[in-house]
Amino acid sequence: MQDESRATSTPGRAAPARSRSQERLSIVRWTADLGAVTADALAYRLDVSLAAARGRLQGALRAGWLQSCRPLHGGPTLYTATRSGMRAVDCPLQPCRVSAGAASHLMLCAAVAAGLERCYPEHTVSGERMLRQQEAEHGGSLASAIVGRGAAGEPLLHRPDLVLWRRSTRPGSRPVAVEVELTVKAARRLEGICRAWARCDRVAGVIYVAAPEVERPLDRAIRKAGAQERVMAVPLGCVPGPAGNAIPNDA
Repeated sequence: MQDESRATSTPGRAAPARSRSQERLSIVRWTADLGAVTADALAYRLDVSLAAARGRLQGALRAGWLQSCRPLHGGPTLYTATRSGMRAVDCPLQPCRVSAGAASHLMLCAAVAAGLERCYPEHTVSGERMLRQQEAEHGGSLASAIVGRGAAGEPLLHRPDLVLWRRSTRPGSRPVAVEVELTVKAARRLEGICRAWARCDRVAGVIYVAAPEVERPLDRAIRKAGAQERVMAVPLGCVPGPAGNAIPNDA
């Protein structure tokens, strides 16, 4: 009878452990794809409290699958996948190295990705790092715009920061490119990118998520490129979740 009692109780204890492990792997996979995430972004993505999100990230840290850093004074902690974490989720990418210069953009991309996933549950959001890997394996553009040609005639690609992919692929369906603009680019360069997006047939359209100081020059570039039908700019504050508060004061 004692053996039967132990046998019936073991699966009940194992199920929550398996569930926690699967959730942890999902968090590591999302982090590896985007490069870096914050607890705020994860909390919104999972619809849990900030304390709960931090607890789940700490669990992945203890497992050796994530590591943390705080590159900006006064900014939030950023979490990135370790090599062990990459192997655990069978991710072909290299671990993301976070510099102070790239930190603000990585924070904002994670916040926007979380907001988009909540808005469009029938889609998944992947990052530029994963797109680069996928296009290398594919041998050409999957969701990137051609901005020119190299010395040997090879296409020079401009990759978006994020890609919105439909979960169930329909015949003829195309992804949506998402650009996260935190700083103002040179006018000619920005206009050239918008023109390239206007003629890109790999994507259904392009969404620019722009910080306040970028909105006016971006609108001007879109008009000059004649890209209004293909490219749409939205203010950062229009993205639900933590995106509107994702820019540190010293960014």
